[in-house]
Amino acid sequence: MAERLIVIGGDAAGMAAASQARRRRARADLEIVAFERGHFTSYSACGIPYWISGVVPERDQLVARDPTTFRESFDIEVRLRHEVTGIDLDRREVVARDLDGGREVREGFDTLMYAAGAVPIKPDWARGTIAGVFGVQTLDDGAALRAWLDGEPRPRRAVVVGGGYIGVEMAESLIQRGLSVTLLEQADQPVSTVDPEMGELVAEAMRGVGIQIRTGLPVTGLAERDGRIAAVQTAEGPVPADVVVLGLGVRPNVGLAESAGLPLGPSGAIRVDRRMRVPGVPGVWAAGDCVESLHRVSGLPVHVPLGTHANKQGRVAGINIGGGYATFPGVIGTAVTKVCELEVGRTGLRERDAAAAGFEFVSVVAESTSRAGYFPGARTMHVKLIAERPSGRLLGAQIVGRSEAAKRIDALAVALWNGMTVDEMTALDLGYAPPYAPVWDPVLIAARKAVDALAG
Repeated sequence: MAERLIVIGGDAAGMAAASQARRRRARADLEIVAFERGHFTSYSACGIPYWISGVVPERDQLVARDPTTFRESFDIEVRLRHEVTGIDLDRREVVARDLDGGREVREGFDTLMYAAGAVPIKPDWARGTIAGVFGVQTLDDGAALRAWLDGEPRPRRAVVVGGGYIGVEMAESLIQRGLSVTLLEQADQPVSTVDPEMGELVAEAMRGVGIQIRTGLPVTGLAERDGRIAAVQTAEGPVPADVVVLGLGVRPNVGLAESAGLPLGPSGAIRVDRRMRVPGVPGVWAAGDCVESLHRVSGLPVHVPLGTHANKQGRVAGINIGGGYATFPGVIGTAVTKVCELEVGRTGLRERDAAAAGFEFVSVVAESTSRAGYFPGARTMHVKLIAERPSGRLLGAQIVGRSEAAKRIDALAVALWNGMTVDEMTALDLGYAPPYAPVWDPVLIAARKAVDALAG
């Protein structure tokens, strides 16, 4: 009789694991059933803001593989609109609810893949049922928001609560749709994944395209009129709104796992080993936004919910479930985003992360241009490096600029991943031609400035 793999979660980590397991084991040996509470599988949540804005014309362009593809090409059964509500490790079964039909189903498993992802942070004031208030966590969320924006009466005033990646990307999307946009951020800056001076560059660019930014301002509630959103209440008074988008971040979706007795780490996410096994629980694996990872620079367990990590972790889990051998070596938190014309990249530790981890360090910000200064289209770029004192080992990097800025973070991520010092980085053999870089690339200029700071 074939073994049975049950997958909880039908997006990046879950379906990557299922696909890799299937590549190594035929249906006669391994039956695979995946439960997904939404309407879609294997889609790009990161692409939702660009569909909302219209840059990506069609919703289905964001879907990499649908259930039909998984069934016909991979022999994987996907049950959409089924939410797993319980895990019984003793009986080796899951309990799921059919969200459309209402019935409860129970399915046994030999192996369990937990890939439930993350859930949006929702304060008490956001838990009501006022129409016109949206998160943007799933493709279903994006479809609901898009329907509201296209409906009547057409919204004119948007308020985005939260200035993280989703918040600033959604603010840009709504400006592109012609709405008046206000971004409210409780912290002192938007994009807190970079240090304050870099975050201020982002804020300036956002204001430059008409986004009103109000920082240091907690939200206290919502106001409605005839059941529709009318305003966001703050300590400084109401901010009128016809649509509200919540971008307050996410937390690991571990309620089900915790109830079943799966171990959580200090980050609040599920603890896994390098092969993505849940320690102490035979036959149970986990990956994606619900698990914690080792940060390769600080050495600490962290929760970094990114699609890049989810896909890699799911692949590792699937290879191992399928009988192969693979490990996930950790993360350094590399991420890029676009805010209007501005490109933002970061990797490794921020100053406050380095201080919390006990490092002594120097930090420098170098200003350069994306191309040779005389070449048409050259734009200013700011590169920040954080280096350990006295070793000079790179601890973190941030880039804010326009054309050709964001992807330079990849060179810095490779240096960071391999433990390079800033002195070693000054000799990196990077490509040069006037249309692409100055003769001293911004990465090299920043490395030289960090070397000087260490010597000072």
